[in-house]
Amino acid sequence: MSEEKDIYTFKVAICGDGAVGKTSLINRFVEGTFTREYLVTLGVEITKYGREVRGDEVNLIFWDLAGQDQFSKVRQRFFSGTSAAILVFSHEQNEEGEKSFQHLQKWLDHIRENCGDIPIILFGNKVDLLDENIYLDENYPKSDANLKKLASNFGLLDYFKTSALTGEGVMSSFRILTHELHRLSKERANRS
Repeated sequence: MSEEKDIYTFKVAICGDGAVGKTSLINRFVEGTFTREYLVTLGVEITKYGREVRGDEVNLIFWDLAGQDQFSKVRQRFFSGTSAAILVFSHEQNEEGEKSFQHLQKWLDHIRENCGDIPIILFGNKVDLLDENIYLDENYPKSDANLKKLASNFGLLDYFKTSALTGEGVMSSFRILTHELHRLSKERANRS
């Protein structure tokens, strides 16, 4: 007689400024694809992903939230029931990349105001646009070491450098989040 699987479903909000690659990251993880064409997310885009984790069925429902300021009022309604969040900024070395990094605190405050104390991870996307020596240099404000410290100071689960274009860091970071959500739910169930 086979053991019955537990089924877990988690809503994951993907947050950050517009054009940081939120939709591209989800597409790379779920479908293994990347497109260079940029289409603005209007309001929210929902994508489902399922996998088995330690014998249980785990479903992630990604809520890709529009990052442009004109969607800020609508965006608040989409946070209800969120289990975890992925906060994304761009490593691009231009004004948009810098703004996306400077806006992390604003996004983090927005997530916590609307979702409470949920697991949050930080993605630094578009690392394919950087020379590897730059993000390994501890004098660079967005170096791996400095971003790990920032994630810790913000109370986040972790920081991951990602590239939706090449796939670098995408699969492993999403899997870590999936396993962490499963682990936390199992712990809660065992305490009940």
